[in-house]
Order: sequence, then C-alpha cells, then structure tokens
Amino acid sequence: MEITIKRFTKELKDDFFDFFDNRAFADNSPYFPCYCDAYYLTPEKVKHTTGRRAKELGGDKEALRLALRESAERLIDSGIMQGYLAYDGGTAVGWCNAGEKAKYTRAGDLNPGKRRKGDIYFENVAPGETFSIICFEIAPAYRGKGIAKAILARIIDDAAAEGYRYVEGYPKVKDGFSPLDFTGPMAIYLGAGFEEMQRNERTAVMRKEIGK
Repeated sequence: MEITIKRFTKELKDDFFDFFDNRAFADNSPYFPCYCDAYYLTPEKVKHTTGRRAKELGGDKEALRLALRESAERLIDSGIMQGYLAYDGGTAVGWCNAGEKAKYTRAGDLNPGKRRKGDIYFENVAPGETFSIICFEIAPAYRGKGIAKAILARIIDDAAAEGYRYVEGYPKVKDGFSPLDFTGPMAIYLGAGFEEMQRNERTAVMRKEIGK
C-alpha cells in the first residue's frame, strides 16, 4: 500500500463523490449520508436549504442523502469546499476537510440543523491567519494505518508554506478512542505539537503556531 495525498480541487470532484458514495461509510457508520458540507453553513441555513430540499425529494434518508450531495456539489463548483483526499493508487480512501478558517461557520459535533451548546462558532475571523481542520473520514479498511497523521503533517507543511500563523483542530472532549471520532482524537493533535487553547463540555480548540 502506497498512500498519496492530494490537495482537493474541483477537478477531483468525481473522486470525492466516489469516496463518499462507496467507501467512507462502508461500516454502516451513523454519520452516513454526510458529504462534509454543513460546516460551511449556519445551522439555520442548513435547515432552510438542505432540509427543505430533502423534504421536496421525499423526506426519507435517501432524500436527505441526495439533498446533502447537491449541497456539496454546489460548494465544490463554487470553490468553497476545502480539504485533502488520500489515495491508494487511483482510489480515494480518505478525506480531511481542512482549509481557510474564514470559510467555515463552526466546528464540533455533527448537528447541522440546530445550534447546540458545546459547539465552536466562528465569527469575525481574519482571513489568512488560521488554517482549520474540521474533520477526518478514512475508509474502514484503511483505518489505523497512519493516514490521518500523514494528512495532518501535510496540512501543517502547506499552511506554513502559504503564510498562515496557526493551524487549529477541534477534537471532541471525551475519554478513550473511537474509530468514528471524525474530528480527530485529541492525541493526534498533541502528538503533532498542538496546544489546547479552549474547551467546553464537548469540544476543544487545539492550536499549533507555525509562523509569525
């Protein structure tokens, strides 16, 4: 197995959807049918756009999947979706949603249609200062092989090269490890030299200073 990591662009859209449609949730993950789009939108906008579209399509789980997929495609085509894809040969086997903090509305748990105490909301963020890591999703057969760590190392290198001052991650505050911990475990950030800057009952803000 030789893993390569690519910075996501709209030209990789087919690989993104191939990953989410066929491998990301092959273990019947409770996060299916996520397409990693909610963190660019306020909960209110999710409710009144994606939520409304899902009702138009029939209101069941398949309708929600199609509505979320449409939303992700709009974000990709408009150049808003940010991230990295990990490949085994020509097949995408991992994803990390990461990029300019100012493009996101929040970080934390997956609760797209409502505001919940314990999430981290981004307001008045200065562009060009912080590179944020929102989530990781690795295909079940590829978990535990260091792919998330490799993506994190690539993110730090890219953010430094692009002049960012900080890289931030937003892991859940919890005991123990879970393979479904899509925000990335606390340990992965501590191992890469991040420091805890803030926490509430569910989410911590981990930060690494990489420039001045």
